[in-house]
Amino acid sequence: AKPGMSCGLTPLTSISGIAEIIKGGLVKPQDIPGFADDIYGEAQRMIRLVEDILRLSQLDEGGSSLQTEEVDLYHLAQEVAGRLTPAAVKGQVTLEVTGGPVRISGVRQLLDEMISNLCDNAIKYNRPGGRVTISVSRSDRGAELSVSDTGIGIPPEDQSRVFERFYRVDKGRARKNGGTGLGLAIVKHIVQLYGGTLTLESAVGKGSTFTVTLPLAKDNA
Repeated sequence: AKPGMSCGLTPLTSISGIAEIIKGGLVKPQDIPGFADDIYGEAQRMIRLVEDILRLSQLDEGGSSLQTEEVDLYHLAQEVAGRLTPAAVKGQVTLEVTGGPVRISGVRQLLDEMISNLCDNAIKYNRPGGRVTISVSRSDRGAELSVSDTGIGIPPEDQSRVFERFYRVDKGRARKNGGTGLGLAIVKHIVQLYGGTLTLESAVGKGSTFTVTLPLAKDNA
């Protein structure tokens, strides 16, 4: 079995256990709403897990049948940041986008998912009063998008494994935040699909920076 594979069964195990307790008449009526909330939360985790597994399966088969188009990474990053602002506010994290327009060719939905997964992790594994910065620029290597955070950081011994499926550095926080352990694996697959590169720089207690480099659109090269 892959590292952490059993985590995929956790939501169903939890739901089954809670249902068994309720079925056995061991729950007081006033406690039922709390148990129902737990069941709902675990069900949502299961839905996210299934969606991520289906996405990875799709990427394993060579990508998506969705239409390829020219996408401005900077504008897309702004859209993602706007969508994730409520989560950032809830976590007391400042979210900002810097840089400028850079166009690449790709499936907008996949590129959105790539940025969203990186930003979602940066918010979840941050600290109150922290910051997440999405930077988009153009270099000699192509279009560069980096997501930097001031969060908990990743130990050196884990940095080479964070892109593995189901691998989690902080399992307790991942479970609390509803993570599936597949987000970075999906990011890696999307980057590989477009012939790009993905790098990580991180220091424990100081934060992490994930940098994606992708080929420019032909008329933008």
